[in-house]
Amino acid sequence: EAWEGAAELGEVLQPSSSAPPLQASPLARSFQLDYEHNCFRKDGAPFRYISGSIHYARVPRPAWRDRLLKMYMSGLSAVQVYIPWNYHETLPGVYDFTGNRDVEAFLDLTAELGLLVILRPGPYICAEWEMGGLPAWLLWKPDIILRTSDPAYLAAVDSWLHILLPKIKPRLYQHGGNIISVQVENEYGSYYACDHGYLRHLLGSFRALLGSEVLLFTTDSTQVEELRCGTLQGLYSTVDFGPGSNVTEAFGAQRRMEPKGPLVNSEYYTGWLDYWGEAHASTSAAWVAQGLEDMLQLGASVNMQVSPFLQLTSLPWPGADYKDQYKPVTTSYDYDAPLSEAGDPTEKLFAIRTVISKFQPLPVGPMPPATPKYAYGWVALQKVSACPEGCTAPARHCSTGQHPSLSWQYADLLDVLDVLCPSGPIQSQFPLTFEALKQAHGFVVYHTQLPWDVLDPATLDAPPHSICDRGYVMLQKEYQGMLERDGQTTLNVTGRAGDTLDMLLENMGRISFGANTSDFKGLLGNLSLNSRPLSNWLIYPLAIDTAVRQGWPHAALPEPSSGGTVGPAFYTGTFETPGIAWDTFVKFPGWSKGLLWINGFNLGRYWTRRGPQQTLFVPGSVLHIGRPNNITVLELEGAPPIPLLLFLDRPLYNRTLGRSTTATE
Repeated sequence: EAWEGAAELGEVLQPSSSAPPLQASPLARSFQLDYEHNCFRKDGAPFRYISGSIHYARVPRPAWRDRLLKMYMSGLSAVQVYIPWNYHETLPGVYDFTGNRDVEAFLDLTAELGLLVILRPGPYICAEWEMGGLPAWLLWKPDIILRTSDPAYLAAVDSWLHILLPKIKPRLYQHGGNIISVQVENEYGSYYACDHGYLRHLLGSFRALLGSEVLLFTTDSTQVEELRCGTLQGLYSTVDFGPGSNVTEAFGAQRRMEPKGPLVNSEYYTGWLDYWGEAHASTSAAWVAQGLEDMLQLGASVNMQVSPFLQLTSLPWPGADYKDQYKPVTTSYDYDAPLSEAGDPTEKLFAIRTVISKFQPLPVGPMPPATPKYAYGWVALQKVSACPEGCTAPARHCSTGQHPSLSWQYADLLDVLDVLCPSGPIQSQFPLTFEALKQAHGFVVYHTQLPWDVLDPATLDAPPHSICDRGYVMLQKEYQGMLERDGQTTLNVTGRAGDTLDMLLENMGRISFGANTSDFKGLLGNLSLNSRPLSNWLIYPLAIDTAVRQGWPHAALPEPSSGGTVGPAFYTGTFETPGIAWDTFVKFPGWSKGLLWINGFNLGRYWTRRGPQQTLFVPGSVLHIGRPNNITVLELEGAPPIPLLLFLDRPLYNRTLGRSTTATE
């Protein structure tokens, strides 16, 4: 149903008899603002969209159609699509638009299914994504000032936009495509810089590359100062807010910036993200539905965070917030969303669908069902040299019931540095950051030796804010403990002169929202022993993801150097499915913290000890039928004495810091 606007907030918008819809010719495609009647006009007719967000980079490509079809059948007329810059320009001038990164194929699929698109190409997108979508290689220039008029930053932005936006222009609605509007930057008012010159530069670039007809807009919170810094003449100002907000007051904030034009909530929060160590966020379906109905009664256009999904494509991409302290985001991006990370319709989705049906007809036909799940059950992990009692076969060939269809091997991380860092270490008097090493993600090993005998416990200490983000300490390859950003920064150690000291540094995700997105990683300062600086470092940037993707360690793995299960180590093996490849969820009972790959596909971090997330989603599309599935686990702190994995048919999200609560299913 088309709605035209009344001038006053609080008045339900009704079809206007004084402004009859214009009859556009089939060739005159347009999507415009109507300031006189406070609405959008599509091909001359009053128009209001009801939209949902979907992150193609977080959904496996084989599931794109299923997720989009479910959104369409929910009654949505549009989807909002983020484009993460760092997902496509992985190194300066190196672009990847293949496979899961084929954004053009994704956009073409939205058009095929009859969905309009609201595009969010950044360059900054937030999205709880590593560095808000900005590439880590920008920080190779340590003094760069991100999201400002800094010439080095603008040069990189312009280079990227000249690659991306020509792919977008033919898909604009005015050119026969389905993209009706394009957002410039994202929630810029929340950023400290408040650089309107930067926004003017972006406006000029978008206009030059996309043309004068496309509708460009901004999104900010309803705070006065954020709207002042995040808006610019020539960019239509929209707001974002969640259920529980006073809708009239929230849109009143938009009206202070845009006295006329359509009311738009560009991010209506149907759920919220999870941080490691905090309870699983949830928002009631009734609350979400009521807020949506209140906005639609005002004639507003709304985009909902309907369909965020699990970060599936590779480990590095979950980001972090900075709110008085560093808060990394969990692997799962389920978000308590109306469509789950596995693409399952929820009670919340049907509540939203019911509200939408009051304002416009729903598509004819049933909602596609939930994808099938399978609980593959327990699988046992064993070291190369171990096998369950009563089993006489070598562990790597064992096929007893104690660990069915599974063979496992094991190696300490420090024993395979030649595989994980084939180019060899970098020598440096003092530690170097990830950025100085041109290492975007993952892990780096810092290796040195004790310069003197330490017979009495001495304090290994890191300067404040210099561990970014977690450091696993080994002395003579024996695990000593962990140092952490905004946490423990000292350990007591003893040893002899010449003993090896290694620290494995983990990047937990660069800040995607907060005061500053310049989040350098690694050892940002030197370690000291009883206040005496250590020096003469060998630094190993590790390419773990690359090695596993290329088939390591299933081709060959050395015997373990020690018998312990403490400290960073790889566990690897195979299992077979019973003739099906359905979605499943992996639980890590008794494990501490680490990463999981299946068939070379990085399924992300688990952090059983901290929670709340207790399972990792495994899409059926990564599993094999009729041949072994290769599993690789990197455990960072310590595996259980009898390592087991449990494959379930439902997720467990809400179990934090060892305190069990009801599982979210």
